[in-house]
Amino acid sequence: MHVTLVTGAPPIDLETVYRRLHARYGHARWWPGETPFEVCVGAILTQRTSWRNAEKALDALRAKGRLSYEGLRSLPPHRLAPIIRPAGFFKVKARRLAAFVAFLGRAYGGDVRSMRAEEPLVLRAKLLSVDGVGPETADAIALYAAEQPLFVVDAYTRRVFARLGHLRGDEDYLGVQRYFHDRLPRDPALFNDYHAQIVTLAKEACRPRPRCGACPLDDVCAKNGVHPRRS
Repeated sequence: MHVTLVTGAPPIDLETVYRRLHARYGHARWWPGETPFEVCVGAILTQRTSWRNAEKALDALRAKGRLSYEGLRSLPPHRLAPIIRPAGFFKVKARRLAAFVAFLGRAYGGDVRSMRAEEPLVLRAKLLSVDGVGPETADAIALYAAEQPLFVVDAYTRRVFARLGHLRGDEDYLGVQRYFHDRLPRDPALFNDYHAQIVTLAKEACRPRPRCGACPLDDVCAKNGVHPRRS
């Protein structure tokens, strides 16, 4: 889907947005996880819930010695589900984790690092074939675990860049992703930290009810669709 810019003055370019965010917030470590495999599990657990809840489920798996390919491969969904209860939708997510682990074994010998040799779009297509893995989850795994240059698009991305004037806000996933791919160097480290900066901005300032005075982009934001609070 073609992305059409919001009418009005041209928005600040994406690289300048990143430099401003990085200057304010510093380098961010994202996605949380101690190993590439943990990153993959976290990407599935965080579907339709907060990272805090997903992290509780990760901690529960870690405490039981199950937070590894070998640990999950031998654990059927009905036994996995109670452990990941804090993540919500735990029965569904248990099935999805089982499907991902089976896929990882078939396609990459159980080693997430083997994904790094794959062509990005080939890896993406393979991940999307796994039950319960949609575009955002696939790209999170590809970027954060496999270090592939695929920009992750989420609700925070849409909110921030619609307000800035880059997006209308109703574009499809691939349209938004293409917008970033066309305007930024295809660098996994940049994509990784850029998304972390967006998440931080959305939580700190660009909230559903924005705190524009706390935003490092306040002076260049079109503020489309929002009415900042008066100080």
